Amino acid sequence: MRDVTTSATRVYAARLVGLPVFDPQGDQVGKVRDVVIVIRPGTNPPRVVGLVVEVLGRRRVFLPVTRITGIDVDQVVTTGLLNVRKFERRHTETLVMAQLLDRTVRFRSGDEEITGTVYDVGLEQTRTRDWVVTRVAITEPGKRFRRHGQTHVVDWRDVEGLRTPEEGQGAIHLVAALNEMRPADAAIMLHDLTAKRRGEVVAALDDERLAAVLEELSDEDQVEIMGILDSERAADILQEMGADDAADLIAELPPETAERLLGLMEPEEADDVRRLMSYEELTAGGMMTPEPVILPPSATIAEALAHVRAPELTTSLAALAYVCRPPLEPPTGRLLGVVHIQRLLREPPSSLVAGALDTDMDYLRPEASLEDVAAHLATYNLVAAPVVDEEGRLLGAVTVDDLLDHMLPDNWRDRPLTSGALDG
Repeated sequence: MRDVTTSATRVYAARLVGLPVFDPQGDQVGKVRDVVIVIRPGTNPPRVVGLVVEVLGRRRVFLPVTRITGIDVDQVVTTGLLNVRKFERRHTETLVMAQLLDRTVRFRSGDEEITGTVYDVGLEQTRTRDWVVTRVAITEPGKRFRRHGQTHVVDWRDVEGLRTPEEGQGAIHLVAALNEMRPADAAIMLHDLTAKRRGEVVAALDDERLAAVLEELSDEDQVEIMGILDSERAADILQEMGADDAADLIAELPPETAERLLGLMEPEEADDVRRLMSYEELTAGGMMTPEPVILPPSATIAEALAHVRAPELTTSLAALAYVCRPPLEPPTGRLLGVVHIQRLLREPPSSLVAGALDTDMDYLRPEASLEDVAAHLATYNLVAAPVVDEEGRLLGAVTVDDLLDHMLPDNWRDRPLTSGALDG
């Protein structure tokens, strides 16, 4: 294997994570998510047995190290055969990213014993072509006004504390890795952690990031994580989530817990969630987003474009702006029409959105069924559509991603997509 670091034979585990995995024909079959090692007794270095690879469809599978033919700075190449059975860690195995990072260890430097935390491990290939862990990258705690302490790369044999999981392991470096991932990818890693490790990571993630990851988890995982949070933080997380996702999650909680959390939320946020919960789940009202881009008719094209550029908007929510009479908070004044982002891009910035309205679009009613919503979006080739009440007031918008979340089977996150490069 070629090196991805400065050494001719050594690779570092954290640098492997996120690399695409290709078959010999150049087709991507997945991404590296972790490194699997076996810690052996005595002075034998831990042996690398393979990689955890996320294949198409977000399933995590095991790629034995014997099926890896090359590693470069930006890719891993395999023999082309992957077993698509979901990866299950054996009790003798340790995951570098999920379990080893942030473990507190000790080593000696001269006459001084130094305590620090693991932030990476170095892997090397032996003469027998086995891969083993030979180096441990360790960072000391920050001292005085320094946020980061000194770092060391130490021989595996000189490190104490790696063989036994510690009771209160930190999560700084694992959280840093999760923060580099898309929320959907971070959700998969969080799902695969042990309950103990998951709790440590949840405690270390900031509220905004945890909310984004929660939105990508299954109902069961969401409820479990909410159960380990104190009520104040749980309410804060719900406020960071989209109102539709928060409503779906609260609906899964025991009624007394749901009511307590709603009472701890800001009144405006709680009102949005309660309003969504008043509709049947599989209806336009139950799945809509109550915070689309809403503008008065006096807004300019430039102002509309500034609103749809907001980074927190999904692609589907940014596709349309809804022009309404005041008030502009749902339920708004009468909906006058919508403006498509393509039309916004073709109009002079100083023009008013009122002159670019699409007034011919049919609107959805909150009681419209899942099938009605799907047919509506498909018929008019839309990625979003407004939901209005009997008086023509805008209540929210249904997006294609809202629709797919409700149309796909409950276990869709665990089901792989088929690929000719995968071997069942």
